[in-house]
Amino acid sequence: MEFLVASSIGLLTACGVYMLLRGRTFPVVIGLSLLSYAVNVFLFAMGRLQVDLPPIISDSAPGYTDPIPQALVLTAIVISFGMTALIVVLALRTYLEIGNDHVDGLSGGPTDTGEQE
Repeated sequence: MEFLVASSIGLLTACGVYMLLRGRTFPVVIGLSLLSYAVNVFLFAMGRLQVDLPPIISDSAPGYTDPIPQALVLTAIVISFGMTALIVVLALRTYLEIGNDHVDGLSGGPTDTGEQE
């Protein structure tokens, strides 16, 4: 099971970095989302989730589940949603201002240097 979780975290991270390096804005947004998913799964996996144990210390239960990783993941989900919404709005505004969706603002042709004649 640990190998599966570690492999999924690695795959999400690799796909996220690959998408971040693309030239258009939509794959960059998807790459940031994949990286945030990888961080969320990593934080959740490092929390050592215990099944059927309460998130508080009590005398009646033999152990407890640490609630901190769950709270961190929940907070990270909310922050990543807000970050994704902001980036989508900025990308849309850039597309409307410039007229293309390239990250660097150029049209992307092989002869285009970005200079006006």
